[in-house]
Amino acid sequence: MRDLRPDSWFFSFLVGSLSRNLLTSAALAENRTSKDFAPVMIETLRHMYEYVPTALDWWHADRFCDQRFAQLLFEPPDSEQSSFSKLLQSNHIRGSVWLNERDGVLHKPKWRRNHIVPVLVFGDKTDTKYVKVLSDFPVLPAVTACAHLQWDTRTQEIATVFSYAVPAFMNEFQLRGFVDEEGFVRFALIVHGHHSPYLPVFRADGQWHHFCVTWQQENGTWAIYADGKRRASASGLCAAGLAAPQAIYGQGTFIIGQDQDSLGGTFKAKESFSGNITDLHIWQKVLSTEQIENVRSCWMVEQELVFGWSLNALEIESTVEEVTAQFLCPGPVEECRVFEVGSSGFRHTSCLQSLPFICRYRKDAYWQLKKAQLESSHLLVSHVNTLAKRMVQIPENIFTSNVQDMNLSVALGTLDVLATVLRKEETPVESSDLLMVLQLLKQVADVEVQEREELEMLEQLGQYYVEVTELILEEQNIETWSSISQAVRGPMAVVELCDRVVSLLAPLLTSGRTKITIQHQNVGMEVRKLELSSQQLSSETYLIQSPEEDRPDFIEIPVEEIQKLKAKGLRRVTVKNMWFGYGSLQRCLPGPGSSAAFQDVAASDGGQKYLSTPVGTAVISSTVLSDYQEISTSVRYRLQHHTQDLPDKLVGPICAFWNFSLSPDAGGMWSTAGCSVVTSLPDSTVCFCNHTTNFAVLLQVYEIERTTKEALTLQTLTFIGCGVSFCALVATFILFLVVGVPKSERTTVHKNLIFALAAAEALLMLSELAKTNQVLCFLVTALLHLSFMAAFSWMLVEGLLLWSKVVAVNMSEDRRMKFYYATGWGLPAIIVGVTLATSFNNYVADNYCWLNVQTNVIWAFVGPVLFILAVNTFVLFRVVMVTVSSARRRAKMLTPNSSLENQIGIQIWATTKPILVLLPVLGLTWVCGILVHLSIVWAYVFIVLNSLQGLYIFLVYAIYNSEVRDTPGWGSVTLRSRSEAVAGIVVDGTEGIAQTVLLG
Repeated sequence: MRDLRPDSWFFSFLVGSLSRNLLTSAALAENRTSKDFAPVMIETLRHMYEYVPTALDWWHADRFCDQRFAQLLFEPPDSEQSSFSKLLQSNHIRGSVWLNERDGVLHKPKWRRNHIVPVLVFGDKTDTKYVKVLSDFPVLPAVTACAHLQWDTRTQEIATVFSYAVPAFMNEFQLRGFVDEEGFVRFALIVHGHHSPYLPVFRADGQWHHFCVTWQQENGTWAIYADGKRRASASGLCAAGLAAPQAIYGQGTFIIGQDQDSLGGTFKAKESFSGNITDLHIWQKVLSTEQIENVRSCWMVEQELVFGWSLNALEIESTVEEVTAQFLCPGPVEECRVFEVGSSGFRHTSCLQSLPFICRYRKDAYWQLKKAQLESSHLLVSHVNTLAKRMVQIPENIFTSNVQDMNLSVALGTLDVLATVLRKEETPVESSDLLMVLQLLKQVADVEVQEREELEMLEQLGQYYVEVTELILEEQNIETWSSISQAVRGPMAVVELCDRVVSLLAPLLTSGRTKITIQHQNVGMEVRKLELSSQQLSSETYLIQSPEEDRPDFIEIPVEEIQKLKAKGLRRVTVKNMWFGYGSLQRCLPGPGSSAAFQDVAASDGGQKYLSTPVGTAVISSTVLSDYQEISTSVRYRLQHHTQDLPDKLVGPICAFWNFSLSPDAGGMWSTAGCSVVTSLPDSTVCFCNHTTNFAVLLQVYEIERTTKEALTLQTLTFIGCGVSFCALVATFILFLVVGVPKSERTTVHKNLIFALAAAEALLMLSELAKTNQVLCFLVTALLHLSFMAAFSWMLVEGLLLWSKVVAVNMSEDRRMKFYYATGWGLPAIIVGVTLATSFNNYVADNYCWLNVQTNVIWAFVGPVLFILAVNTFVLFRVVMVTVSSARRRAKMLTPNSSLENQIGIQIWATTKPILVLLPVLGLTWVCGILVHLSIVWAYVFIVLNSLQGLYIFLVYAIYNSEVRDTPGWGSVTLRSRSEAVAGIVVDGTEGIAQTVLLG
């Protein structure tokens, strides 16, 4: 496409007429859309229906519902038609209402009503400008040729619109015309060299006019139509007496804009065409008056079509200008379905007819919209409206906004203000404000270019649109998107809108500027023109660099696919690309759930557990267009992974695309049809898909599970270890009661710790039996949670007691006892109670009687345990320092002349012994639990150490505890000095162990 020169006559000629013929019906529809109409709301089990009595054409009715995040009424199922009709009648609704189309063909009103076409501009009468149709013409016993035409009014010379020549006849089939003195364009048809009279067909007013010419071999009947009406007709053209005329010969040369004095050449400037022509179609049949009206109304007749308008099927001389233009299809573009309330029947009528309609909401989506509307302060919308002033005001209520056709300058100014306000916002956008912004973006996506000068504003519009899109997709708005996701049918609605906007940029492409790229941080779009006439073709790649990634994402059309396009006869194509970096868009998109289609077969080996399939990359898209029609091609793309939220999990990539036609109520869903993984690396994946659309990489997340054999071994070891530990703890507790150990702070702490651990071990053994009973399992889980929390709390008390006796020896035991009890039993009770109150429904895991590790509930145990382990680790560190210092001083006093090696050995032993003795008492063996996920070996170490904790306590606290042995029930009590008694508490509160640790 080449730009028109601003000072050329045909620039104002072309644009001026277009601007006067653009979508006037939209403005009329807007005037008919009253702000004070009274819609009727009807509630059913699954849907809400809004009856709008204001009559609109089908497209404006569809836009009206779409603006409210609803859908035009779909055809009720056969079994429900009668009851639905009665429901409408009971709400005083009668007559005809529009029905939605499920195939989505009609959902592009600008695409079909504003017929966008490439235009050939013949600026002056010359003997060089021509366009050749690259089609093989068959023998034509009948023919129809139609096109849109703008006639150059500066000259009254004869001009050849088109000529078809064969070796036998240079003037085999030709259309010529001129402007008469009365200001009418007169046409004459030539067949086999026979000339019809020049007859007036339309006024030479500089406007676009649609014409058709027909001829048939039978009787030589011909006709000329202009703007849908027959202007001239007769018979006998090229008939020779009684002999029947011959059919038009095949395999000829069809030239637009010139008369051929020789086959394909010898042009004369005085007979050449000047003006603009587009949308030429040729059939090997005579179209009826109704079919000609349909063609004029952009409803193409496909039967027996010989040539359809396409620049790829034309050989265009270099001086012929190419531009794009759009104009309103004036007639009934399509027939749309209508539901007859009362008769429960259906009929078809012109889509341009004005009828009432019904918008359908999903019930949950409707109430979500209502809730967002009621709870919002509308601060952002009010701020935008204040700054916008005379521009379009964003309504503060989504249920009172009307369908508006926005012009380009207003759209540009409003987006500029909106982007300014969003940049200054430091808090997340409210739900209702986000809905209003989406409504505005819908209006902007439907904007029309009415003047040639406005084309220069399109790129700026794209810049603002991308910026606003990026701002509303920031991660701070994730919760807002989640709150309205059902109402707007998911955030992929934004992707659809951006696709419509990037299409608006296509008219900016010229031979000198073949690519337009727009990027704003996490959102990018590109449109490019690809010439296929080049001898050296290469793959077309869209490369996008994320601000957060070292390697770029890309999507490319392989060179093999481009060669296939060229082999189809295409001369040029337009490629649209979009990219949405990882953020709130992906986080709000639903994964494919637990569908078996997305679960790798490797998950069945027992070593992996399928968790989810989130979107793990940016979303990237590519679309190929030829004359504004989509062409499917294969693509290859690479996307960087974003797995920072998936630690310690096995991740498998899936190449997928978003299919809008699947689950339309939800806005679509992911599909893997036609896509496969080419290369997968830890940080990126390369995919191949045999079609074009919106792509991403889904990351299958698996949790590594133990094999059945490993699980059985660990379960057996746990049960045996817990049994031994439980028996040892019970024996220790009984021994403390029977032998009459003197009552003290440390013995009280020991007994509470032993009791809590014994209860936890007993419940752990019973938990396997309780998992078949839901209520019992819940109770066991709560008691397990309480018991283990109590055990760790008393381990914390052990550490605090050790600190008070070794590091801060001046503290009083009596003042601490109440605090110890509050810590040992009160703190666990509070933690368990709060957890049950806040997460009652998600408290228990699915397959065993313990806390749910798939939710945040597990942190009600892990969090306090990590804190206790950190405190006790610090206590152990201080105790070891005191122990080593004491051992060093004692060694110097007792063996002043000992060797260096002997002193080092004494210090190492002094360091090792308290660690070995204190680790189980302070619960520090649970540190191994943090390492369990790294290797099965750590799982065995963890189970052995903690299962034998009870046996260890029995040996240290009872058998080798001199304080127990010296009780009246065990033996005589040995008196010691205060310093020895204080030192005896360093390890476990017993004098014998203290001597072992501190004195060697």
